Amino acid sequence: GQVLELLRGVQRGSEDRKRSLGRLRWALQNEDTQQKFVRLDGSIRTLTGLFTSSLADLQLEAARCLHELSHSSVPAVAEACLPVTSYLLTYLSGHSLEFTELCLYTLGNLVVESEAVRKQLLPQGIVPVLASCIQSPHEAVLEGVGYVLSQLLQAKEAPTEIIPLVLDSVLPQHMLQLVCSGLKAGMGAAVEFAWCLHYIICRHKDNVVLLALGAVPALTSLLLHLASQMPQGAPEGLELLVCPVLRSLSNLLAQTGCQGQDGRLLIALFLLLQHLQQQHPFLVQECLWLLNNLTADDPFFCSALLSLDLLPALLQLLTCSQMATVLVLTVLCNMAEKGPLPCQRLLQQPLLPQLLPLLTLPDPEAVGQCLELLHLLFLHCPEAAADFTRQGGNQALEQHQSTPELQERAQALLDMVRQPPGA
Repeated sequence: GQVLELLRGVQRGSEDRKRSLGRLRWALQNEDTQQKFVRLDGSIRTLTGLFTSSLADLQLEAARCLHELSHSSVPAVAEACLPVTSYLLTYLSGHSLEFTELCLYTLGNLVVESEAVRKQLLPQGIVPVLASCIQSPHEAVLEGVGYVLSQLLQAKEAPTEIIPLVLDSVLPQHMLQLVCSGLKAGMGAAVEFAWCLHYIICRHKDNVVLLALGAVPALTSLLLHLASQMPQGAPEGLELLVCPVLRSLSNLLAQTGCQGQDGRLLIALFLLLQHLQQQHPFLVQECLWLLNNLTADDPFFCSALLSLDLLPALLQLLTCSQMATVLVLTVLCNMAEKGPLPCQRLLQQPLLPQLLPLLTLPDPEAVGQCLELLHLLFLHCPEAAADFTRQGGNQALEQHQSTPELQERAQALLDMVRQPPGA
């Protein structure tokens, strides 16, 4: 009854239509009211009529009502708004900033909830429209574009239907530019577009477009720049930008092998860790993922870790978290694989006393990685096996002879350790 009253008030066309719309907008903050409203005959048609009217204040108030509706998590409500999508797109080149912003966030919200809405927006040209909006000088508009785009790129059909369209447009070059000028162009938009890059890179296997635009050197120099800001105190929200940038670079390098051999990137990573680790521990694993991808196939970064004397800083992260333990051990394995010289440097740290307690961890993944590292160390530096025995390592290994997923590796190590020297 009450919802019908609100609709009638808006339909009557009396003087206080704007006030009726205001009351409707307030009522539409309620999930239940939203569902009742869209079921009423002519409700969306009436709102669409006002939304496309020539009276700017009515148009804005109707846009606010649609924005409230778009917040619904019920797909039926989003689908009731299908008749409005083409107008929302048309009005993105709108007259007022607030109006453009409302249209963007309404679109972004509708995209999340409904595949039907996404299927309709693609042929209506949402990608070219966003490509022209991303050239707006207004930070608020850019942030809205980033929001819509990041919702589109997360859709389940994105890899086949959306990402190819985005890569064929001017969006990637502008996104990269906005991410890399994050501290100047506005952090909000930079963060949204950094996540957009991440969604493209991790869901699309062949990133020639981004590589051709110089994404690797651009994101590398952005990280160097962000790290150089650290000692003066990190700008507000910096960790929100660092996270997707690390992921994007990490995944690009995993897909292509390392392109830029710039040792400063390692220093930047450890600077970021040093300054952000306390408040934002989640960044430790993001930095370590990138470090793992840098050292996996590349002797350059392995020797740079040693020559820049970053090993002590790396070893400090060994017990940061369960995930950090596994990743640090993986990076150490990447280094140990490169032969006797890095192994000797690792053992000088002294590394063995730090590894022994890890063998008693309840996490089989960490223990397994630790066994892998010991195997490489003993292989390249047989004298390490004798040291290990002296420090009581054999007992630690014997515990794992009964752990199904570890027993073979533990046994193999015990055989290595028990071999007489020179055998």
